Amino acid sequence: MTGLLLLLALGLVICWTLVVAYTLWGLVHPPRKTYASALRRGIPGEPGELDEPREFEEWSFNSRGNTLTAWDIAGDNPPGPVCVFTHGWGNAKLDALVRLDPFVKHCSRIVAWDMPGHGESEGRSDLGVGEVDDLVALVDKIAPDAPIILFGWSLGSGVSIAAATKLEDKVRALVAEAPYRYAYTPAKNVVSQSAQPWRTTLRPGFAFMGLLRKRSPLWAGKWPQFDRAEFAKSLTCPLLVIHGSDDTVSPFTDGQEIAQAAPNSKLHTIKDGSHNTLWIEESWRESASEAVDSFLSGVLAEGSA
Repeated sequence: MTGLLLLLALGLVICWTLVVAYTLWGLVHPPRKTYASALRRGIPGEPGELDEPREFEEWSFNSRGNTLTAWDIAGDNPPGPVCVFTHGWGNAKLDALVRLDPFVKHCSRIVAWDMPGHGESEGRSDLGVGEVDDLVALVDKIAPDAPIILFGWSLGSGVSIAAATKLEDKVRALVAEAPYRYAYTPAKNVVSQSAQPWRTTLRPGFAFMGLLRKRSPLWAGKWPQFDRAEFAKSLTCPLLVIHGSDDTVSPFTDGQEIAQAAPNSKLHTIKDGSHNTLWIEESWRESASEAVDSFLSGVLAEGSA
């Protein structure tokens, strides 16, 4: 009987370990959105396929040993700043297409890139940690002297906030859509909403990743030096936070706390807005677009005064 119990216990440990490993693998290998996936869905797969086609170039750059892809899209304001779009987890530069309209009128160029492990880029997701250095490298490549606007959504919003504190005076303005404070929060929400086990697997998985990268003590769900509200305190540029009030992935309270932490910020709340459809549902898209247009108009007018 003792031997049988030990065998069962060993089996449970092996099963638990495999589930933890599977959960971690899924987090760092998100589903990829590519031109082929857009074609299957019957939506534009590049800027030239929009209802109002936009000129663009596609190129790549190297960062942290990975080749990362980007679109360089023409804006409507040649003397304007360059805007860099940074997508969310499981998204890609493809998702920039629905967000272009309020930015092109103010910018000379919009550069949308695929983070590691996403879209057409190499590597795997680092859940918003190493990607900060990738974004800084991208900005240094495309516009070493030009003023920059950063725009990110979900995971990309936190990457943009952290990168802005390193780029300092280069960044004229920052727009953060649906940001969250800690990496664990959206992971828990996404996994739990997909009916996958998480209570006994996700936190140990994050602890293991933290130990490997010296980010956190055992069982911790909050990696030190990740809190986006702490980064927001050091921002030297104006910040606009756009957040849906019914966001079940990135809590609305996280967006509030990040906006409150920044020295110069505005919070635009989209009533009843969710996480993934702010630029899909027409009234929410209009609300987000008007907020961006008003924010950038004010920032750029102030800068030219």
